[in-house]
Amino acid sequence: MEVVRVPCLSDNYVWLLHEAAPAGGGAGRTAVVDPAEEGPVVEALAARGWALDAVLNTHHHGDHTGANLALKRRFPGLVIVGPRADKDRIPGIDVQVGTGDTWHLGGLEVRVFDTPGHTRGHITYWVPQASSLFPGDTLFALGCGRLFEGSPQQMWASLSQLTPLPDDTAVYCAHEYTQSNARFAVTVDPGNAALAERKAAIDSARARGEPTVPSRLGEEKATNPFLRPHDPAIRQQLGFDAAAPDWQVFGAIRAAKDRF
Repeated sequence: MEVVRVPCLSDNYVWLLHEAAPAGGGAGRTAVVDPAEEGPVVEALAARGWALDAVLNTHHHGDHTGANLALKRRFPGLVIVGPRADKDRIPGIDVQVGTGDTWHLGGLEVRVFDTPGHTRGHITYWVPQASSLFPGDTLFALGCGRLFEGSPQQMWASLSQLTPLPDDTAVYCAHEYTQSNARFAVTVDPGNAALAERKAAIDSARARGEPTVPSRLGEEKATNPFLRPHDPAIRQQLGFDAAAPDWQVFGAIRAAKDRF
């Protein structure tokens, strides 16, 4: 599977997923994850000579679904896939999915997790054959989404579904928030040498105008404080002892980020 980054709006990343051409001939199929704008998506497709077969939405926010209907008009037969739990807020939805469901892009298997918290109906897509994760606004590089419609306990449960995936999984999140996330992360995890090294690399990349996404899940597990509420140093930094449940520490990290 080929994955193409399509920058949209001010800091969104839309992702094109293209299946390699089948062995017997014919064109591979193409999907787009969370199309914010029609123009950049159409330009990226045209540059590669691809048609569009499907839209994969993670949640209902307009910066993730804004081009749904325009793309559906432009590409006859296009299918819009989205969260069953939020079907009434996904423009043009055709296929409703949730935890345990599998959808296929040609020969590629796309597995679904319900990951509410940022919104009540958020989902995440995982393509195991390509070691690729598309978490929308649930998981960011060095961060996680704001809790607009969910609780800390709910969001921590959502993130906990993703951490058992292989460390080499590429995390294709939906925004270029990494540098600001890094500035916050070192305030709650100041002794983490791997985090400090990653922050320096991120600052250098952004100074050169380079993107910081995708990251690797193993990298997130080692440096993203939102995936590490169990860490004794983070707990000490935030005033929690070993008895506090992980979701409670996670909630304190999220609240600190909201104030940052």
